[in-house]
Parts: sequence; C-alpha cells; structure tokens
Amino acid sequence: MLIKAESKYIRTSFRKLKLVADLVRPMTVEQALDTLKVLPQRASKPLLKTLKQAVGNAVNNLNLPKDSLTIYSIEINQGPTYKRWQPVSRGRAHSIFKRTSHIKIVLSGKKPKVQKPAAKKVTKKPAVKAKKG
Repeated sequence: MLIKAESKYIRTSFRKLKLVADLVRPMTVEQALDTLKVLPQRASKPLLKTLKQAVGNAVNNLNLPKDSLTIYSIEINQGPTYKRWQPVSRGRAHSIFKRTSHIKIVLSGKKPKVQKPAAKKVTKKPAVKAKKG
C-alpha cells in the first residue's frame, strides 16, 4: 500500500533539497526523521515536515503502524522561479532568481494481518421423522 504526501512551492532551490533527499533516501522512516531533525541544512526542515505529513497520513487515515513504514521514493522537482531585479550603478539592474521546489514523498506499508477467532463448528442433528400409525 502506497501513501503519498506533497509539498509545493517550497522557497528553497532544487539542488539544496536534492542533496538532503539523497542523504535520507536509503534510510528507514525512523532513521530519516531523526536525521532530518539534527541536520544543520535549512533544506532539511521542509523535507522533515513532508515526511511527518506522509507518516501522519499512514497512521491516522490507514491505521498502519509507524514501524512498518518504509520510504518508497522521494522526488524533488523544480518549481517556478520568481524573477526579481536589484538596481545597481549607472542605471542598470542585476537579475535575482528566487527558485522554488516541489517535494513528493511516497511511503510503503503493510497492514498487519488480524487473526479472526476460530468459528465454532455447528453440527446438524438428523431430523426425526414422525411415525404414522
């Protein structure tokens, strides 16, 4: 069963998010959460929020245990770039590109099998025929 979570228009560049995502991609969900909490990179915050969102979707909506979840995929895509300019001397302007990103995290999990209680066997008694006579 696949569980998805997305964050769009994150005001961090694609390259910075991709470096952090490559670091946590092979980890388990618990390890990834712990690692993202202590990483000094600013890009770890939006990834942590999106991963928590995916875990929350699995636990609350699908009743999956947190320890059965694994990271299926992490996609970091480029979003739109905001184009601004900075005035400089002699009436000129320098371009400023404010890049954005999209994060998509997919988790996989297995629902635990619930054992049903054994059903009691019902034996049918043979019908007694009334005697005529």
